[in-house]
Amino acid sequence: MNSFFANGVGNESPEEVFFVSRLLDLEQTEHRGLFEQCKYPWEVLSKIGPYLRETVMREMKNVFVGEAYIGKDVYIGEGSVVEDGAMILGPAYIGRNVVIRHGAYIRENVIVGDECVVGNSTELKNCILFNGVQVPHFNYVGDSILGYRVHLGAGVIISNLRSIQGNVKVKFGAIEIDTGLRKFGAVVGDKAEIGCNAVLNPGSIIGRGSVVYPCVSWRGYLPPYKIAKNRASVEIVDIDRKNDCKE
Repeated sequence: MNSFFANGVGNESPEEVFFVSRLLDLEQTEHRGLFEQCKYPWEVLSKIGPYLRETVMREMKNVFVGEAYIGKDVYIGEGSVVEDGAMILGPAYIGRNVVIRHGAYIRENVIVGDECVVGNSTELKNCILFNGVQVPHFNYVGDSILGYRVHLGAGVIISNLRSIQGNVKVKFGAIEIDTGLRKFGAVVGDKAEIGCNAVLNPGSIIGRGSVVYPCVSWRGYLPPYKIAKNRASVEIVDIDRKNDCKE
């Protein structure tokens, strides 16, 4: 397990480092207005539900392959494909040319941008996916923001609730920022890659272009264009199983 709290963060303030445009290209979402007047990107999470309830009208311009459950307040854009067994509860906005695969579970208050992939056994809840995001295999994304062309490997979990009760805090060097949110997973910057079976713990901020290697348990701030990896070692020892091999 690897937990990291950013040290040596330089002279920049949290407001500068976590400024929305430092992490996310707002041209890669049709819903950029949600981020107006947000000091920190996670402040948008409480706006998603009211925004969708006010703006989404049920309309489906997609293609269905088999049967899926589609809730009342769901919009699905042109060129999108929804496969058999998917469930979209809504309110939700699904963009153009999105693939929602068999067994995907899209819960309340979800925005999925254009050209995204939401895969088998992937669960989304109160989150924004910018254009080109791929969450293709056994992923959980709750109370989080995934930037342009973010990719989650198979089994990646974004944990959104502390084991010990209380608001989620974002670590920045010696500073702790109280988000005021009981549930907050992560903000993952544009084109970041999260490897298979990694866990992003509550309050994680992943910088643009960074990579979290498989099986890493991450907490805190990872600056842009960095790699987070475990220093685990594998030991090989002898085992006496000669008798087991006799006929």
